[in-house]
Amino acid sequence: MKLLENSRFEQINSALNMQLETSRIEGRIESYSCKMAGNDKKLFKLISQEGGVGPLDLQALSPPQTVLSHSPSKYSKSFGSVESEGYLCDTIPTKTLFYLISTLNASFNPDYDFSNAKSEEFSREPSIDWVVNTVDTQLDAAAGELFSGLKQTLWAAIDEEINLQDCEIYSYNPDLISDPFGEEGSIWSFNYFMYNKKLKRIVFFTCRAYSVSAPYNSDSGIGQDSELFDYSDTMEFSQDDLFME
Repeated sequence: MKLLENSRFEQINSALNMQLETSRIEGRIESYSCKMAGNDKKLFKLISQEGGVGPLDLQALSPPQTVLSHSPSKYSKSFGSVESEGYLCDTIPTKTLFYLISTLNASFNPDYDFSNAKSEEFSREPSIDWVVNTVDTQLDAAAGELFSGLKQTLWAAIDEEINLQDCEIYSYNPDLISDPFGEEGSIWSFNYFMYNKKLKRIVFFTCRAYSVSAPYNSDSGIGQDSELFDYSDTMEFSQDDLFME
């Protein structure tokens, strides 16, 4: 997987890091090409051999948490499933699963290795509308006006990069041991993949919220004793510069 440069994403990512009164939010969006590099080929071979599957063979996914959290009954009706804990509602080709795992490895390198992640740790979301609503609701509740002034620009930039209506949407929902955002003080997190098969490209949107009382996180560069970020500049920047072509 190759990280694709996107100046609009870089600007938005600066605004997605917010210091709030009781929490701090760290988010980023990244675009990746699905072309395999040397290490990718080794990982794909490992995933195929361990599962005894080919590139097009299907592996089971877990139910999408966005739907379950909003309406379990609607989930059952929409997917024709039986409500049961651990029920696997969808499948994914081995090659697509490899793309998702490789994206995680590229995004969190070198701090985490997701090579052993299983298909059951991923879900396919029913639509981009579900995901947009879930993300907007989460960040609106957490950040209020800091996010409301940004979300239109954020989704427009993602759509321009990946063409959302042509995408399959997946999420990563690991257990606490595997979760890169499972450190002390973590309040919530999400990890979404927008996969455009035609473009052979993935946009990865990851975000987490931490309590301000959480220990210093050297990876984020934000600690409880660090100076607050001046978001008057961020809002001016997001409203003006982000809309420039």
